[in-house]
Amino acid sequence: MQNKNDQIDTNNLELASMRLRLRAFIIDDLIITFLVIIMLWDSLSANGGDLVALLSLLNAYAMPVVILKIVYQAFFVWYYGATLGKMASKIRVIDYDNFGRVSFMNSLFRSLGRILSEMFFYLGFIFGYFNDGRQTFHDKLGRTLVVNA
Repeated sequence: MQNKNDQIDTNNLELASMRLRLRAFIIDDLIITFLVIIMLWDSLSANGGDLVALLSLLNAYAMPVVILKIVYQAFFVWYYGATLGKMASKIRVIDYDNFGRVSFMNSLFRSLGRILSEMFFYLGFIFGYFNDGRQTFHDKLGRTLVVNA
């Protein structure tokens, strides 16, 4: 059930440009990187510049980082309609079918699709350049659109 604040003026919807989406992506990845550095600061500083030890540490924390990215994307898209990067870029994510708030399951599917796109050389992001709705692989999977806020 949507409340009054969740209503969207469908007359003025405009798809977000891929440039704004790229800016939001970079901001979000910088935020995640900053969080990972904070979480691993003691271990990173104890390495003393040993590259093999650093790679081993990053490999050991690969799954928690992936989970952090999934939770970050899913929660912010579901709860706020945008991640911090999207908020800074003045864009938001809406449901494809009703142009309203994205359900938790759709935001989770979108988040998982985004991880898959990243794992496969960001190919899923390129889909956004070749369709009318500028939908990336994760937008299609989550049944979402990204529009200007």
